[in-house]
Amino acid sequence: MGAIYPDLKGRVVIVTGGAGGIGASIVRAFAAQGCRVGFLDVDAVRGAALEAELDSLGDGAAAFVSCDLTDVDALRAAIGQVRDRFGPVDALINNAAHDERHATLDVTEAYWDRRIAVNLKHQFFAAQSVLPDMMAQGRGSILNLGSTSWMIGQGGMAAYTASKSAVLGLTRSLARDFGEHGVRVNALAPGWIMTERQLEHWVTPETEKDIYKNQCLKRRLVPEDIARVAVFLSSEEASAITNQHYVVDGGWT
Repeated sequence: MGAIYPDLKGRVVIVTGGAGGIGASIVRAFAAQGCRVGFLDVDAVRGAALEAELDSLGDGAAAFVSCDLTDVDALRAAIGQVRDRFGPVDALINNAAHDERHATLDVTEAYWDRRIAVNLKHQFFAAQSVLPDMMAQGRGSILNLGSTSWMIGQGGMAAYTASKSAVLGLTRSLARDFGEHGVRVNALAPGWIMTERQLEHWVTPETEKDIYKNQCLKRRLVPEDIARVAVFLSSEEASAITNQHYVVDGGWT
């Protein structure tokens, strides 16, 4: 068990892409704080399993809503379901993303639009959907997950790095526009986090040696490393922090 932030108990939190990987770790971390957590994901099987797991622990309330986040009407409806069950939204974690590798010369217009919709567009419309709740309460926290991939000049995924670099611009614009209403907006950029997906598809012994060569910290970075920062930035301990870009990459950048 990590740090406990008493002000988070009972708060309503929404996590996009919360069924697996970093998102699932974030959902668990907020549930452990006693939050009422609504999490959205297209993966209905893993989402239902995580909801059952959290319900059995009894730390906080959890509600999974199956949703294609690229469908804005469906996204709004899913957020509405969480609001109807738990009440106004206090914190939003825009975590969902798709880091599929792709060759630039093979990218079609439809592929490009789909990647932007998953990695960037949903963040804007999820924020748009919860901002009225936060404005009415005079407080709130939005955390947009980016990536260090564009910072280190990673190739082979131009649509992903383009969308993830844009997360910073979105974050700073929202922070400026809604700070007067007590809403804080920050960005969080993970480095190479060892999720099941990464270990299954891209991490080899050789890759891991290269990762440690670039990181100051010579250890695996895990989803919990991101979740701890997400919880802190959503708590009152971070009440003066907004318009910032937090990097959690073991010192790579």
